[in-house]
Amino acid sequence: MTDDEAALTERLRAGDESALGELFDRHEARLFRHACRLLSAREDAKDAVAIAFFELWRKRASARMVDGSPLPWLLTTVANSARNLERSGRRYRALLGKVPAAAHADAPVAEDESGVLAALRRLPAGERSVVVLTVLEGYPERSAAEALGIPVGTVKSRLSRAKGRLRDEMTAMEASWT
Repeated sequence: MTDDEAALTERLRAGDESALGELFDRHEARLFRHACRLLSAREDAKDAVAIAFFELWRKRASARMVDGSPLPWLLTTVANSARNLERSGRRYRALLGKVPAAAHADAPVAEDESGVLAALRRLPAGERSVVVLTVLEGYPERSAAEALGIPVGTVKSRLSRAKGRLRDEMTAMEASWT
């Protein structure tokens, strides 16, 4: 333990948030390795470390420091948090095991009074993806081309063809309304 660590601990106890940040920067990697040894999921290990630092802040006045360092207390708190997370995960998995499997439900279908969605579904897949990216999602043609792995010119021609087909279908649909 260094004098620097003791000074950080004193600043922490006085309520200095930056001291907590410095302690986090100093000990997070070691605590994360410790948590990874105890837990199988990396996300749970990250959670255990975060919980330990939140608890350190919450209990800063009463946390037991060893030679002025919170590291032993943090290691113990990470281990306790890891056990709690593991136990919670087991209970959750057991509960899921008791739930009967639901029958596959189809995606909800909304009424398409205008017929636009049906017309969009009838487009060839290449044209439909260009329309979805450029018209519905608002991406520039260049970004759509990159996302689809095709040249910008192909995006432009597919978009033009798709708009023409949709226009023809909408015109025919409007004519049937009168």
